[in-house]
Amino acid sequence: MTDAPLQHIEIETAPEPTGSIIWLHGLGADGHDFEPIVPELRLPADQPLRFIFPHAPERPVTINGGMRMRAWYDIVALDGSQQDMDGIEDSSRLLREFVAREIERGIPASRIVLAGFSQGGAIALHTALRYPERLAGLMALSTYLPVADRLGDERSEANRELPIFMAHGSYDPMIPVGVAEYSRDQLAYFGYAVQWQTYPMQHAVCPEEIAAIRDWLLEVLPKNA
Repeated sequence: MTDAPLQHIEIETAPEPTGSIIWLHGLGADGHDFEPIVPELRLPADQPLRFIFPHAPERPVTINGGMRMRAWYDIVALDGSQQDMDGIEDSSRLLREFVAREIERGIPASRIVLAGFSQGGAIALHTALRYPERLAGLMALSTYLPVADRLGDERSEANRELPIFMAHGSYDPMIPVGVAEYSRDQLAYFGYAVQWQTYPMQHAVCPEEIAAIRDWLLEVLPKNA
């Protein structure tokens, strides 16, 4: 079996999970950041799922004065004019390794959701849209689509109809909602069906959003599949 590529946290909502959610945190956080959401989702015991929360590697982040912190890629400029392609591709590879490990553990790709918040959501978007096997779904929270100019050439036919849940705070000072709306519109241009939600919050997650995530997860990972 493929070894786990990074330190991570695993939570199973009940024994013998039939689906997996691999959820990436944001800049400077770690896998513990979204660990408390699992019980808040109140998922049914007869629909057991495995949540995996990897810890990003530590790397220097340019906009933070080169300070080393957990990050999926470097951020060189806030306006997105320069993107750390090496970092994005490295983290995408790490995420694919987690997917491969779940498949080896008996969870098919069609029962795996890629999810992420902020930087983690960017990696989830970048990876899922290019993944060669059909996934269960893609959840992108308070984030944006990186290197969108390459998507047309690199996207996977297998995930052309992938269910996508995107949510954003109307008052987000870190990633303005307009940036996320532009990413949503780019996805729509390429024919992806995006379930879009905004909430009156900043760069965060709110209870109403958690309730929507629960409903969406139960839809894309149905019990009797």
